[in-house]
Amino acid sequence: MAHDFNNILAGIGGALDLLSRRLEQGRTDGLDRYIVAARGATDRAAALTHRLLAFSRRQTLDPQPADINALIFGMQDLIGGTVGPGIVLDLNLSDVIGPALVDTNQLENALLNLAINARDAMPDGGTLRIATTHTQLDTVQAKEWGIRPGLYLLLSITDTGVGMSADVMARAFDPFFTTKPLGKGTGLGLSMIYGFARQSGGRVSISSIPGAGTSVHIWLPSHVAALLETSALPEREAGGASLRNLRVLLVDDEETLRFTIRETLEEWGAMVQEVGDGAAALALLNDQERLFDVMITDVGLPGGLNGRQLADAARELRSGLPVLFITGYAEQALFNRDGSDEKIHILPKPFSTAHLEEKLRATLGGR
Repeated sequence: MAHDFNNILAGIGGALDLLSRRLEQGRTDGLDRYIVAARGATDRAAALTHRLLAFSRRQTLDPQPADINALIFGMQDLIGGTVGPGIVLDLNLSDVIGPALVDTNQLENALLNLAINARDAMPDGGTLRIATTHTQLDTVQAKEWGIRPGLYLLLSITDTGVGMSADVMARAFDPFFTTKPLGKGTGLGLSMIYGFARQSGGRVSISSIPGAGTSVHIWLPSHVAALLETSALPEREAGGASLRNLRVLLVDDEETLRFTIRETLEEWGAMVQEVGDGAAALALLNDQERLFDVMITDVGLPGGLNGRQLADAARELRSGLPVLFITGYAEQALFNRDGSDEKIHILPKPFSTAHLEEKLRATLGGR
């Protein structure tokens, strides 16, 4: 991991050094090459960090009631294109499973990873079967697996490939374990899926027979509430014009991040008041002459008042104030809300400008 991060940091630093030298020389042609290189390295660093957080079960999830069958149908062309024409994609989806409570982006990543693994296990072609059903776990079985009893959606991904030996299957979820050649795999794919399933309140297991294929089974908690129809976010106006004159309280102890968020928001026409800790933010919220339309806050703040506590205090002082949390990992302060039906809006770090705008609009719209 240190080797990979050093390579990435070297790429970012080298691109920025070249960019600085060209600007000092007054040479502005071709600068986009260095920006693209730095952005690409940053994206690789973000992906690597997300993988590490996934298998350590500290990634920031945004679980919502979701129609898993619809998600799979929506990915059908992507999965088919990924595995190639030599592999038959067979969907066997139960129409009575109901919604599951899950982070759909992470489930899509898990499905794609498993499809790639299945493709690699079937170099001469075969069948990839994706099936859904539901199952009731009793107290005894749930306790053995370390999850809650109740109704679960069971998602199974089965290939007809080379299969795994018992030794390989026993280590399949271990971080950094891979049977692929050097440079062809990180050994994080299955461990990420394991972490995602456990963090979602479910589990994952593997069954395999050498020469006869492999099945990966993911249990996800069912959701009793009916799925709500979701309306699209308002059309984005050029330059973020719809956010013009938005009054924002920005709270983060990382000065560089505050700077970039403030510059972005002000470029859209927002008016930003920024502070570095919860106590300073609380002082501004207590000043009733200062008006805010939304608060954007980190969860992990110094000074004894974290972002979760700050949001609770803000809603006491200013009822209905929308709050967007930004965080680098799954801090439990966000989620220990027993009995609350509060909709929590989360923006995981690192994030792009487009992602910031998307989450900010959703927060303002109450979605």
